[in-house]
Amino acid sequence: MFDIINNSNQDVSELDILEEYVKYVTKKLEIEKAIFNIILVDEEEIHNLNRDYRGVDKKTDVITFALEDGDGFKNPEIRMLGDIYLCIPVAYEQAEIYGHSKMREVCFLATHGILHLLGYDHMVEEDEKIMFALQEELLSKYEITR
Repeated sequence: MFDIINNSNQDVSELDILEEYVKYVTKKLEIEKAIFNIILVDEEEIHNLNRDYRGVDKKTDVITFALEDGDGFKNPEIRMLGDIYLCIPVAYEQAEIYGHSKMREVCFLATHGILHLLGYDHMVEEDEKIMFALQEELLSKYEITR
């Protein structure tokens, strides 16, 4: 169970596709009984979150707040994963830079955020290979390509 909340003050044409794609991802990752939010934000909000919670005083594309990190709260009945903050303007900029669709970038960042909520990381090369391969597999099997 997830919600997509548009707080970006921007019309996001990819919302319907994103919702269907995230349903697909939750099924493939067997987290259909998990609760999380994807919150679409503007550059100012993502900058503030990045500064206040990560100590990085600049905008970014996606930030996650995982509830299951470490020995924190875990519910055996239903997983409460947390929140994904996805910056729409940055996603759109990156789509142009990387030469692919806005839809692909938004879905890529949502996938990236979901995997972070599940404990995946990319701080060391071996973990990065695992996480990025899974991201690419999910996107490709849903036919979201570069």
